[in-house]
Amino acid sequence: MRQSDETRTIGVKVSTVTLSRECEHDLIRRARAGEAEAMRQLVDEHKERLFGFIWRMVRDHHEAEDICQDAFLKAFMFLKSFSTEYRFSTWLFTIAYRVCLNRLRRRRVITGTAALAALPLESPESVTQVLESEEAARVKELVWSAVDRLSPPQRAAVLLFYRHEMSCQEISRVIQLPLPTVKSHLHRARARLRGMLESVGDGGLGRLRNRSGAAG
Repeated sequence: MRQSDETRTIGVKVSTVTLSRECEHDLIRRARAGEAEAMRQLVDEHKERLFGFIWRMVRDHHEAEDICQDAFLKAFMFLKSFSTEYRFSTWLFTIAYRVCLNRLRRRRVITGTAALAALPLESPESVTQVLESEEAARVKELVWSAVDRLSPPQRAAVLLFYRHEMSCQEISRVIQLPLPTVKSHLHRARARLRGMLESVGDGGLGRLRNRSGAAG
């Protein structure tokens, strides 16, 4: 699961799932029957997004690789229990999140409720524009630093919403928190971000508001 360039996990929005539901269901059916090629296609479809999420949770490249592999192994071991009512990615991220929490508990880094920060969402076009300026690089550094101070559930919520474009309902299933709690995390995160970035001016902050209303 090694990424050739670790920077792919930060600063830009990752690509979304491209499989149609019909194709995904077919791959799952074949994978349940033990077909290695179907399993490989499912891995290829999701490994980059999953690795990016895990890396941001644990902030260790080798551990992220190990967790990513573990998550896929568990997913295929228990594939018969998967309900095709949901996207495979939602179930896969749920498994990965649980493994991340177990690893973080072993590292004794969970601190309970942490100060909320936020993560920007930007379109590919605006990302290109923002990254052209030194000021934007400073904003990004501030934002990621704030995200890293979140508790694991809070960090997972903002990552899944802003980087992986999951709905609040999907996030609720992944991190196993009530929907109102997920929305509260995102709302408070945006408020925290606005206060934290006041010093960089409206120009930089305006680019970070594109999806602020989508969380409800």
